[in-house]
Amino acid sequence: MASKRPFSEEDFMCPVCCDIFKDPVLLGCGHSLCRDCTHQYWAAKGSRECPLCRKRSTKNPPVNLALKNLCQTFLDYRGPSEELCEVHRERLSLFCLHDEQLVCVVCRESHEHKTHTCRPACELAEERKRPLRRELSLLTRKMKMIQHAKFEYNQQAEHIRHQALHTANVIKKDFKHLHQLLYDEEKAMLAALNEEKTQKTQLMKDKIETMNDEVLSLSKTIRELTDHLDSGDIHFLQNFKDMMKRAQDMNQDPDPVQGGLIDTAQYLGNLKFTVWSKIRWSFSYSPVVLDPNTANSQLILSEDLTSLRNEDELEEEDVAGVQRKKLPSNLERFDKFPCVLGSVGYSSGTHIWDVDVGDSTFWMLGVTTESVQRKGTTSLPSEVWCIGYDSDTLSLKAPQESCIPLPACEKPKRVRVKLDLDEGQLSFSDPLSNTLYHTFTTNFTEKVFPFFCSLCSFSPLRIVLVVEPCN
Repeated sequence: MASKRPFSEEDFMCPVCCDIFKDPVLLGCGHSLCRDCTHQYWAAKGSRECPLCRKRSTKNPPVNLALKNLCQTFLDYRGPSEELCEVHRERLSLFCLHDEQLVCVVCRESHEHKTHTCRPACELAEERKRPLRRELSLLTRKMKMIQHAKFEYNQQAEHIRHQALHTANVIKKDFKHLHQLLYDEEKAMLAALNEEKTQKTQLMKDKIETMNDEVLSLSKTIRELTDHLDSGDIHFLQNFKDMMKRAQDMNQDPDPVQGGLIDTAQYLGNLKFTVWSKIRWSFSYSPVVLDPNTANSQLILSEDLTSLRNEDELEEEDVAGVQRKKLPSNLERFDKFPCVLGSVGYSSGTHIWDVDVGDSTFWMLGVTTESVQRKGTTSLPSEVWCIGYDSDTLSLKAPQESCIPLPACEKPKRVRVKLDLDEGQLSFSDPLSNTLYHTFTTNFTEKVFPFFCSLCSFSPLRIVLVVEPCN
């Protein structure tokens, strides 16, 4: 006699939903139901009755933990259920390529599928899994790329916040300096006005005091002359000459006062231009401003973006001992080579800038194209025209050309770069000794940007204004 399985699927089926128990509860009558089925039945019925025996329950039923564990064990033992043919109740082990559907062995011999090509389901499934696995691999790779891009964007968002904060602080600092200069100029101008007011007021007071004295003297003289007129003829004639001379001497017009008023035009004439002309010498101008969004993370740029140097090993942490923030790897940034570009590119015209190289032991200066490779290269990018200094040697470099050493030249303190795009020329010279190093002649087919590189940490490269004409 064949042995029977101790349990069948019916033993673990809920009498309400006819599916394997899910979170079964034990009613007071001893029957078990799914928790959700119990609540839904009671809500629809309006009373707590057992759907099997109609016996009422007076309290919330507890979890039937034993039945719950048995159901889970049964599901684990049974494994995934096999699909059976709805017509012949046989296992669907074949796949009809013509109808694109699963069939059983009986279906294959039927009139419907007899002329069709059928293949084993497991074989075809494995065959069709391969392209899906490739797509899944691509999707997984894409998800990783998106996650990495998301991380980069989060890093850029944080960097934007710090950029905005730092930029706002520098703007406030510079405007505070401007306000102070204007305040000092206003104070000096008002002081000069008050000084002139004091001087000219005192001048008027002195003139008025002098006139008061003259009035008194004239009054006395007039009385004496009047008395003389009334004296006898003999006495009058005897003193006539003296009295006439005295009257004529006193009859002089007072000296006019010239420039006695405030010179208002001196203060108000072109006031704003005059103030600007005075304070503008307190500011510096740079023909090239560095673009911090292109700077390699090894470089340290000055606050005004006109000088650069390489990071010292000791500067991996700032003065507060806090790790320096990692710069985002945006598309514009050089990620491997320690260089930075100017913030403005040129397509035409003549442009000149001087760079103080000082005592820097390694530097490169020149121009590069807008499409220069910025990622992945640890050496000098190919699309660069530059002059450089390393190991006591000056050298020149152009795209697709090897370095040209200039051994006879002394190390300069300042280098002038002159870019003439209309003539297609780029020249390097020492403006202090008036020495021309080299002139490249080329046809620039795209926008070019000033290029700077430094591997020296103690002596920065500093862009300065060209103060003398280039020959």
